[in-house]
Amino acid sequence: MAPGVVLVDAGGTNIGSVSYALERLGVRAELSSDPAVVRAADRVLLPGVGAAGPGMARLRASGMDEVIRGLTQPVLGICLGMQLLFDSSEEGDTVNLGLLPGRLDRFTAGGALRVPHMGWNRLELLCDDPLLHGLGDDAHAYFVHSYRAPVTGDAIAASVHGEPFAAAVRHRNFWGTQFHPERSAQVGARIFRNFLELT
Repeated sequence: MAPGVVLVDAGGTNIGSVSYALERLGVRAELSSDPAVVRAADRVLLPGVGAAGPGMARLRASGMDEVIRGLTQPVLGICLGMQLLFDSSEEGDTVNLGLLPGRLDRFTAGGALRVPHMGWNRLELLCDDPLLHGLGDDAHAYFVHSYRAPVTGDAIAASVHGEPFAAAVRHRNFWGTQFHPERSAQVGARIFRNFLELT
């Protein structure tokens, strides 16, 4: 029987907390780097904390980069997992999965602006997307990152840390959140619930 929800084992240190957040919603996710298991899943999550270069190297070593590009079921990238959906990153001049156009660049530190960006920020909802269903204008989420994705037509939510950046994105069946739903209290739980209910 095919697993319902699979977490791609990309070496992210947030895998345990994402798994636990899903368990609180009554969902037991399988951790796997097996292409057959990932392809057969109803939902796929790509968690990640760390640097773009090692993250992509791990995906390529297991052949998971090509597997992810070919998925047709709902896929959710979290933090680094979202960043890897883009074309490339300034971090290590890394070529990413190329599922969303755009290049990640580093926040510019200066004055009171600290890098990495850590803490709670308000989400500006840019469109009516099922992943964001039920979130209000006062929704806040928890971020930890040094690189920012551009606010393009694929952005469904934005936030600001000195300069605007994409907080959540979507392209076809691929969604991503720069913030950590597993650390974002009720907003994060709602994001996960919405993702699990996507058709």
